[in-house]
Amino acid sequence: MTRVGAVDCGTNSIRLLIADPAPGGGLTDVVRDMVIVRLGQGVDATGQFAPEAIERTREALAGYVQAMKDHGVQRVRMVATSATRDAGNRDEFFAMTADLLGEIVPGAVAEVISGQEEAALSFLGAVGQLDPAEGPFVVTDLGGGSTEVVMDRAAFSANIGCVRLTEHDLHSDPPTDDEIAAAKTFVAQQLAPAFEAVPVEQARTWVGVAGTLTTIGAINLGLDIYDSERIHLSRHALTDVQRICAQLLAATRAERAGMGVMHPGRVDVIGGGALVTAALADEFSRRAGITELVVSEHDILDGIALGLLSST
Repeated sequence: MTRVGAVDCGTNSIRLLIADPAPGGGLTDVVRDMVIVRLGQGVDATGQFAPEAIERTREALAGYVQAMKDHGVQRVRMVATSATRDAGNRDEFFAMTADLLGEIVPGAVAEVISGQEEAALSFLGAVGQLDPAEGPFVVTDLGGGSTEVVMDRAAFSANIGCVRLTEHDLHSDPPTDDEIAAAKTFVAQQLAPAFEAVPVEQARTWVGVAGTLTTIGAINLGLDIYDSERIHLSRHALTDVQRICAQLLAATRAERAGMGVMHPGRVDVIGGGALVTAALADEFSRRAGITELVVSEHDILDGIALGLLSST
C-alpha cells in the first residue's frame, strides 16, 4: 500500500493531507492539518514575499515534513498557488521547499500550478463523495489570492480572494460603506470573466471549498467550535449564506475573533471572503436558479492525493 503526502501552499494557509488508498477507491485520511502562514502578506503591494512570511511558511512546512517522515509517506507532492505566481523573490521560497521536501523524496520541490490545474484538482477533491445525479456541479475554491470557478473541464481562476480583496479595499474596522462599494465593484470586475468562461447556467449544485466557505457553514450550523465532520457536505440555503456574509462584513475585528468557529488567522480577512461569497451566491442564484450551497471539506488536497495514487 502506498501512503502519500499532499501539501497545498496558498496565499493565506499551508495545509497537509497524509492519506492511504481506501478500499474501492477514494482516500483514507491519516493526517489532515492547516496552518495560517499568510505567505501572500503584502505581495500585491511590494511584488515580494516578506521575509517573515517565508519564515512562517518554513516553520510550518518543517513540521509537515517531520509528520510525513513519522508516518512513512512514500510519495509527496506540494503545490504552490496564487501568491507564488506573483512574487519576484519566489526562488528563495522554492529553495526552502526543496531543502525540506528533499528529506522525504530527493529532488522534490514545490510546484507552481496554473489556475486551470488548481481548479481541476479542487473539483476532483470536492465532488468525489457526492451523488453524480446532483450534477452538473459548479465548484468554487475561494482562497487568499484567487478564486477558482470550475465545472468539469471548464474552469477559470479569478485574481480575487479574501487576502487580496482585504488588502485592496477593506481597511477600516468595520469596513466603511465606501470601502464595501469599491470592493463589490472590484469583485464584479474580477469574477466577470469566470462567468464568460464557465457555463454556470447549466449547474444544478454549487459546492464550495476552503476556509471562508467552511467557516460560513460552521456559523450557519450554530457550532460553538469548528467540527469538520459536521461541516463536511452540510447544506445551506443561499438566504442564510447571504445573511451570514452581511453579518461578517458588518462585524468588528473583536466580534469576529470572538466567534468560536473562527480560526485566528482568518479573523482579519474573512470579511473579504464574505464579499466574494455573496457575489458568487447572487450569480449562481440568478444564472442557474441554485438555492443552496454544499460545503465540502475535501478540496485540492484530496485532488493532489488522488492524483499521486493514480500515478503509482
